[in-house]
Amino acid sequence: MDRVFIKNYTLKELEAWVESIGERRFRARQLFCHIYARRVRSWEECSDLSKMFRVQMEYGTHLDAIRLMEVRESGDGTRKYLWELPDGLTVESVLIPDAPRCTLCISSQVGCALGCKFCLTGAMGFKRDLTVAEIVDQVCQTMHHLDSGSRITNLVFMGMGEPLANYDAVVRSIQVLSDPEGMAFSHRKITLSTAGLVPQLARLGKESPVNLAISLHAPNDELRSTLMPVNRRHPLAELMAACRKYPLAPRKRITFEYILLEGVNDEPEQARDVAGLLRGVKAKVNLIPFNPYPGSPFKQPSERRVSAFQEALLRAQLTVMVRQSRGADISAACGQLAARAAGE
Repeated sequence: MDRVFIKNYTLKELEAWVESIGERRFRARQLFCHIYARRVRSWEECSDLSKMFRVQMEYGTHLDAIRLMEVRESGDGTRKYLWELPDGLTVESVLIPDAPRCTLCISSQVGCALGCKFCLTGAMGFKRDLTVAEIVDQVCQTMHHLDSGSRITNLVFMGMGEPLANYDAVVRSIQVLSDPEGMAFSHRKITLSTAGLVPQLARLGKESPVNLAISLHAPNDELRSTLMPVNRRHPLAELMAACRKYPLAPRKRITFEYILLEGVNDEPEQARDVAGLLRGVKAKVNLIPFNPYPGSPFKQPSERRVSAFQEALLRAQLTVMVRQSRGADISAACGQLAARAAGE
């Protein structure tokens, strides 16, 4: 049989695959438990499987979909992982310990086609989508490299790529990651960040109850279209209408991310325009002072400008947090992922 990447399958898909190779359906649950709950490194560890079946799995499947090339650790404890894919391309993911939370930021594409002007990933262009196995394996393999006693508590699709541009693989990977038979991450602990692909956003609200984060970054269409070309396809009125319709549990809110660029989008009057945009949306705002990288035309605003912007939003009765950057010294901060082996 053709050798398959076993982590490409949801549990239901794995059941169908197991039957297709002549095994009984219950074997799928055994395999799923070994892969995700026990996190085995080889089929030889699966002693409840017959030797013949283990040999069949050894020669018929790839247990790992990615290979760790490098780990870089920041002075603040953040770790950036560089992964090699089967075709030699690379992606990055970032582990952010912040007790009692430990968040893994995972990638969904090699590069990104959206071309946001402040994002280093966008500057490298788009190579291809990641498969379900390549997405899920970022979590599995990071778990193998955790310090003793540590565990990942939260997952965020905020790494390389636009998750909703790789919709099917991302949603299926969420099904794998949240399956109670496997790693059993609660949907409340998984966040998907998008620049605002409105048609896919409507689908997501119906098909996956994960937390939603919208990359906003500008108070009007003119500026947002300059910073984020996706806004020309899905302008703010369309995006905000989709957000107002988005189905939310009673205590949930949509997070709006706003990278502050000195002299570009960080004036108090622009904050008041942001507040107007969010009127009628169950919202909270994360302000992110820009993290400069070589060649970027943007600068990080002063603490005084950040505080003034935050105060203007607070006066509009919005919940606002200033998100402190993590991992900037290893190019692991927001907007800095670019996989050096792929052209950083």
